[in-house]
Amino acid sequence: MAGQAGFLSFATAALSDLDRVPARHHLALIASLEEVAAGRCDRLMVQMPPGSAKSTYASVLFPAYFLSLAPRRQVIATAHTASLACYFGRHVRNTLSEHGELLGLTLSRETRAAGAFSLTDGGEYFAAGVRGPITGRRADLVLIDDPVKSWAEAESPVYRDALHDWYRAELIARLKPNGRVVLIMTRWHEDDLAGRLLQSEAEWRCLRLPALAEADDPIGRLPGQALWPEWQDEAALARRRQEVGERAFAALYQQTPRPPDDAFFNTARIRILREVPTLVRSIRAWDLAASAATAGRDPDYTVGLKLGATASAELIVLDIIRIRASPGEVEARILATARDDGLETLVALPRDPGQAGAAQIAMFESRLAGFHLNTSPETGSKVMRAMPAATQIDNGKIAMLAAPWNAKFIAELSGFPDSAKDDQVDALSRAVNTLLTTSGAVARRINLPLLGR
Repeated sequence: MAGQAGFLSFATAALSDLDRVPARHHLALIASLEEVAAGRCDRLMVQMPPGSAKSTYASVLFPAYFLSLAPRRQVIATAHTASLACYFGRHVRNTLSEHGELLGLTLSRETRAAGAFSLTDGGEYFAAGVRGPITGRRADLVLIDDPVKSWAEAESPVYRDALHDWYRAELIARLKPNGRVVLIMTRWHEDDLAGRLLQSEAEWRCLRLPALAEADDPIGRLPGQALWPEWQDEAALARRRQEVGERAFAALYQQTPRPPDDAFFNTARIRILREVPTLVRSIRAWDLAASAATAGRDPDYTVGLKLGATASAELIVLDIIRIRASPGEVEARILATARDDGLETLVALPRDPGQAGAAQIAMFESRLAGFHLNTSPETGSKVMRAMPAATQIDNGKIAMLAAPWNAKFIAELSGFPDSAKDDQVDALSRAVNTLLTTSGAVARRINLPLLGR
């Protein structure tokens, strides 16, 4: 049987119907998983970029193979959501249904759900989302595949703490003596689950394969060579690097997330211009604060940041208004600034939830009749909203006009997300995000091309 012959034999046979064969990095992964199956490694960490098929081998084929090595084996498989965990479970179940004879395994007729099924030899597979219900379950093998689903989670200390606590207090408590753990993930943050485990538990064996090879590559690539050129070659990775920016590429593709003290905005990439180039579009984005400064108080600022776009999609910070004022004074300043900027400049405002926010927007729509107004609620964390702007800066696509406000703007960017004030960052995020996502209808109304389309 292929199962007795080894995991490589089974994986090759199971994928043959799809005309797929293991690539070089898959062979390295298979060899590492064979060590887990044989009991020579009980803690394996797999770090590879998105799209490298690591889950196909580690979360679909491997648990099927592992269940065949002894009767009554139990597997708990987890992912960042229950739906993703069940997605993997469905593929494991289908693999056993189609190729179980290779392993000498048969699905039980009693339990065949995607997230929980059993075998006629007493083996069991159970899938759950991170922090989902696993009480009462036991495992010879715990699989953790992509426990982090977004930058917002990765950047949240609360989420990182909760994930680590769940791993230690709940998930590992389900592990039988001599049980094994395989963590499959793309890195997001230096302090993510992989980072914490590597720092605190010396027994972990790590297979780290970056998208672009570095010195002493585990599979013998020369520096700069792509991991899976048949899927994504060096040119495609260079394009992806430009699209996502250096920070995201270092974490997600190279598996080397930058430390927390590394600046979020690479301000050295922001050029200072002495004159305004020809623009095809402009926007004034506002971040609102409705409190004036008083003795003993240090309220936030209202900031109106004007951003222009050139025909080559370069973004220019043209002007920043930064004031502390009462709500009435803020409204008057927004209206006066719109008139000064002119009808060709889109006005972007945050929309607060509830009746008061709706009334405020209705007032601005009435008072700014003839102007082009875009309103949207603030959604997601500040860091998530700032990522597109950080990416544009990383790519050298944001410049600013020389002006007295430059120093304070750069200082705030340099300190984000830990600076005392982030109103200018919020206004920049709204300006960039609005330019990149505003509907074509608005662009046609102002008779200007839409950036990024």
